[in-house]
Amino acid sequence: MSFLSSLPNAARMRAWLADVARPARIAARFLRATVVLVIACHAALFLFVLAASLVLLRWNPPVTALMVYRGATVHQKSMPIRFVPLRQIPRVARNMVIRLEDYRFYSHHGVDLGAIRDAWMINSAIGRPAVGGSTIPMQLARNLFLTPRKTYLRKYTEALIAFEMSLILPKDRILELYLNVIEWGKGIFGIGAASAYYFKTGVGGLGLDELRRLATIITNPLRYDVQSFSKSAQMSQRYAYLLSRFPDEGQMGHFSP
Repeated sequence: MSFLSSLPNAARMRAWLADVARPARIAARFLRATVVLVIACHAALFLFVLAASLVLLRWNPPVTALMVYRGATVHQKSMPIRFVPLRQIPRVARNMVIRLEDYRFYSHHGVDLGAIRDAWMINSAIGRPAVGGSTIPMQLARNLFLTPRKTYLRKYTEALIAFEMSLILPKDRILELYLNVIEWGKGIFGIGAASAYYFKTGVGGLGLDELRRLATIITNPLRYDVQSFSKSAQMSQRYAYLLSRFPDEGQMGHFSP
């Protein structure tokens, strides 16, 4: 005769219920611990981005997480960032980048949900994260703080950082930082270094077609440069789009900086 069979029915029932409820209690404790951990991680990220954004209001970063990542993973040596104030970057260059990378840049709050939805649908259809749907603030967040590895966790973190940065940093400051830190080739970061490397001049000395070529290769600067992008159909389409929107009739002097 078992021990339970010797107990009154009520006692046996309580013991049985306790055995049944034990997995539920364990699951509940695990869930509470998970929720606490998630909240703690979000709070830490919020405080980090808050502090970083306040610093970035005035400070121009000499190095980014992406530069460190390239150095650590492929031992890539990077040219120093040649920071160019936004007022010295021709307005046509800014407009080209916004048209190609984030045409709703001045109207959203760091994240374009429509672009993310479209990217998710494309990635689901092809079975891998190939399209990002990143806004300019999201790309800036990735360059400054994250790695280029394509995962949904990185995309989520990128979106949170971009949203918070957009609450603190003015749009023009975000664009200024973006143009000065994004990757423009192997070891080439920022429009100042890209201008010097590809065209042996400063940003103010670039012609209209040179600006078109720089804007074209932003999407894949490690595989293509300002001369070889025509080998890619996608890159050629980007260039053709800029050629149609920013034709050769205008000279750089006709565009306000």
